[in-house]
Amino acid sequence: MPTSALGNKPHTQRGFTLIELMVVVALIGLTTALISLSLRDPASTRLEQEATRLAALLESARAEARASGLPVRWVPHEAGDDAAPGFRFVGLPAALRLPQQWLGPDVRAQVEGASLLQLGPEPIIGAQKVVLQLGDRRLAVATDGLGPFVVVHGQ
Repeated sequence: MPTSALGNKPHTQRGFTLIELMVVVALIGLTTALISLSLRDPASTRLEQEATRLAALLESARAEARASGLPVRWVPHEAGDDAAPGFRFVGLPAALRLPQQWLGPDVRAQVEGASLLQLGPEPIIGAQKVVLQLGDRRLAVATDGLGPFVVVHGQ
């Protein structure tokens, strides 16, 4: 039976305990860390996309060269007065219209050890590599001559 004497009221809790506040701060920190790790560098993503696209285009041209028996070459070119930086496939039939420009204007390409890539008509070509550059990022697309062109990381 409750009395009106001082000190007989039960204490009601007000606010949060220190443990509850520490748990909330830890969750906020963990969420922030996960979000910052999941964000990728847009230049790196663009360069990866360009390299994957180039590998697919080179394989398409290589397959066409083998099927038609035509000598096909891939030649990169810099920006000129009338053209954006890009590349061209020399020797392909006019009916096969492959892209000749990069997805972005700042991409540069350089063939290692040569000025062009030889794509056919022989089924086995020499080992070849082209290095793509976007700003300070570099990525290579290469073949050993027997396998397909693939994106090579760590250039």
